[in-house]
Amino acid sequence: MLGRGLQMTRVICRLMSRKLSAGLHRNILKNMHPSIDIWSVRSSLKNIRSVTMAPWPFSSSGPRDYSLPNPSWRSEMQRLYEHYNSMCEVETEGGEKLKGPWIRLASYNRALKYAPGGQCLSKFLQAKARLFTRNIEEQGAGFEYVVFVNKQEKTCVCVFQAGHLLEGPPGLVHGGAIATIMDSVTGTHAAYLSGPVMTANLTINYRSPIPLGSVVLVHSSVGEIDGRKTLLSCQVTSSDGSKLHTEATGLFISVSVGNLLM
Repeated sequence: MLGRGLQMTRVICRLMSRKLSAGLHRNILKNMHPSIDIWSVRSSLKNIRSVTMAPWPFSSSGPRDYSLPNPSWRSEMQRLYEHYNSMCEVETEGGEKLKGPWIRLASYNRALKYAPGGQCLSKFLQAKARLFTRNIEEQGAGFEYVVFVNKQEKTCVCVFQAGHLLEGPPGLVHGGAIATIMDSVTGTHAAYLSGPVMTANLTINYRSPIPLGSVVLVHSSVGEIDGRKTLLSCQVTSSDGSKLHTEATGLFISVSVGNLLM
């Protein structure tokens, strides 16, 4: 099914790109000054078509889900993953398996952006773009994390293991890396609740440092949802919840998909 879905998506992308580039050709030729050589312009426009017809960036086997366990995960991270993942599915007395209150959110290292109306064709397919928290290929070196959302309680928890490339003070996680994971988790939570959002404000208080390589929990909970505004609170604690490392509040504003793709 995944293979057929990717094949259909490729066809749609080709049709969209043909329509986009054809419309761009007509607009340029229509408004072209009479003194310009039309044949040289047509030749240049062929190069634009080749860009818009760039191949689908994912392999036929599908993109890698970075939220799944890998050998770099410490035993504590594996344990917490299994704990929350076990609550994504429940079994009835009759042996029937049903969806549980928790959902594990898949996580990939890239996002596709399409330029509207034929503008900025360089953005049509960002082949080299990578998500900031997933741009280190070496397993365990950067951000290792998995996010779970509780549909019923509208809460979110992230199991996070900080790799050696996130060092700030000697042996400790950089404050910017902590802010990044908190922004990512709360932003993901807000998007799950309210659709596409952008961070408007993130206020952080650092309470105690996080040792490099340790496993912590990032908790996100709803404060208030008012129109386009979603207010969340966030805490980073030790894996057993006994120590508070960082806390924050975040304000997220709902935006239209069209604005995100500009």
